[in-house]
Amino acid sequence: MVVDEIMRKWPATVAVVLRYKMLCIGCPIGTFHTVAEACREHQIDEADFLLDLESVVRGER
Repeated sequence: MVVDEIMRKWPATVAVVLRYKMLCIGCPIGTFHTVAEACREHQIDEADFLLDLESVVRGER
């Protein structure tokens, strides 16, 4: 799933993206970048980012 789709489907994930200081919000490439690609581009640990995303999607945060 691409980053833009995740943020649209689960709006609470926007806070995670902002917390990691990723520039995905409003970025035209966000409609193409997978989470793995975005993490690599922003030099973010993908495993940590995914854990935070999953927690928000489950409503744990």
